[in-house]
Amino acid sequence: VRWMMYWIIFALFTATETFTDLLISWFPFYYEIKMAFVIWLLSPYTRGASLLYRKFVHPTLSRKEKEIDTYIIQARERGYETMVRFGKRGLNMAATAAVQAAAKSQGALAGRLRSFSMQDLRSIPDEA
Repeated sequence: VRWMMYWIIFALFTATETFTDLLISWFPFYYEIKMAFVIWLLSPYTRGASLLYRKFVHPTLSRKEKEIDTYIIQARERGYETMVRFGKRGLNMAATAAVQAAAKSQGALAGRLRSFSMQDLRSIPDEA
């Protein structure tokens, strides 16, 4: 549980840092403060990630639990529908390509078979 809290807080920190880094990276000792913050999050003595998770993240997730569940169900349904739609489209494209290839190569196949004489065809052993 401790590591789960750490990684959730660290992921939020990293996502936030992506945008704020551009704005406040010029601040003196910014990188040192950032490194100290990550150590504070990770340290078993300070339990910074646990503190932030219990104080901010968990209450927010608890309040929004029903909405999150609804979004997950919708994503699952949409994902299934999307896979079915793309699967059908892919099979249609494959079938069309196969028919076109067969139509184009039909002349070449017929020409290849015509090049054999009856004597050549009789010399091929029949395999039962």
